[in-house]
Amino acid sequence: MKFNLQAIRKKNPKRALYLKKKLRIRKKITGSNVRPRLCIFKSIKAIHVQAINDKRGITLASASSLSHKNKKNLNKLNNIEIARYIGKDIGKTLKNKKIKTIILDRNGFRYNGRIAALANGARESGLIF
Repeated sequence: MKFNLQAIRKKNPKRALYLKKKLRIRKKITGSNVRPRLCIFKSIKAIHVQAINDKRGITLASASSLSHKNKKNLNKLNNIEIARYIGKDIGKTLKNKKIKTIILDRNGFRYNGRIAALANGARESGLIF
């Protein structure tokens, strides 16, 4: 993951700070088959999460608030409740694949609000960080 931060900084300084923070976090953690990296991405409309094995370069499981199976259940919930639900959903999927421990990659976002709710939902489903 290489970015030309100087070019990005000229166009969008806030984006450059976000990418700098993301790279600083990402260089310290890697996922494996036993302990995958739980990568979280949030936008204004949605939240996405993936369990990634970096050694093989594959995604083991994923969940999103935009996926069709979750659309029916999430209509009347607020963003925090949706994030907790997605955390529980990814936790169930990983438990079915016999994965108990993960590494949380908050992807440059602060650990509060929707990110913390998703992590707490994953913990409620039995995952260990």
